Amino acid sequence: MKYYSQSISKRESRVINEDAALAKEGMAAVSDGAGGGGVFAELWSKYLLKQLPASALRDFQQLDAWVDGIWEPYYKDCEEKAKQQGALFLNKFYDEGSFATLAAVWLQDGKTAEWMTYGDSVVFCYDFHNHELKYSNIRLSSFDDAPYLIGSNAALKAEGFHAGQFQLTGEEVIFVATDALSHYILMRYELCHRENYKDEIDEAIAARTKNSNFIKVAEEETEDFEKSLTRLLDAAQEQKSFIRLMSSLEESGLLAHDDYSLAVLDCRQAKKREKTHSHAERHALIWRKKHQPMNLKMLQKKKYKKWL
Repeated sequence: MKYYSQSISKRESRVINEDAALAKEGMAAVSDGAGGGGVFAELWSKYLLKQLPASALRDFQQLDAWVDGIWEPYYKDCEEKAKQQGALFLNKFYDEGSFATLAAVWLQDGKTAEWMTYGDSVVFCYDFHNHELKYSNIRLSSFDDAPYLIGSNAALKAEGFHAGQFQLTGEEVIFVATDALSHYILMRYELCHRENYKDEIDEAIAARTKNSNFIKVAEEETEDFEKSLTRLLDAAQEQKSFIRLMSSLEESGLLAHDDYSLAVLDCRQAKKREKTHSHAERHALIWRKKHQPMNLKMLQKKKYKKWL
């Protein structure tokens, strides 16, 4: 199995990356620290991933018990840091604490991947044989909503927890992403399969948000999903490539301005992985032929053949 991860901050200089990403044998996870509330979001997101258990958190009670068992050492450590920042900062820490999302996946054996999410980070599973993307509970329009957050000082809400399984055949790549990148991935897939997601796409566009604008820009694109996914997975293996790709997508109006994190578990066999590029190219060519605009000459030729 091949595993790797990337986590980068916004493009401005001297900006703290509030995300965290983890990929290791049998486990991948991301956490999106929420800088809009509380303090030390970047420390909390990293701490959550560092403390992840070896086996899956299968229900809300397990998540709640896990957070209850890890928060106190973090609280004491950050309390000392907050005291050094002054009274106002310390009071903010006491009142709010730290917040972050969490999405994680565990491979329990070679045939099953167990995932959980709390918030709007997403776990994906792409089957390169069936060209099918599976993912944790979320809709395109959900990215417009305020996410559920794990707080160091706050009680969890059961409705924020989701969990499930992916059944594996050895043709899949599993990856976990924070919200902006997750929206891009899901958007590209649903637009390439619009016949199956028309209502969901229309709902997201009708919301008239920033995310609606990304969808409108992406509608003008003709790239096959599998090719764009392969490019993303390749870029994530090296930080400079990942930074360049994220910058390009953001400048193209396809990706929100944010921190970006991606953790990958490539469950394919080595030979199958090597074939991915050529297979993705063939699949992309077929997709482009199906979706290319028909010019007048082609239309006349088609009508002529119809009447022969």
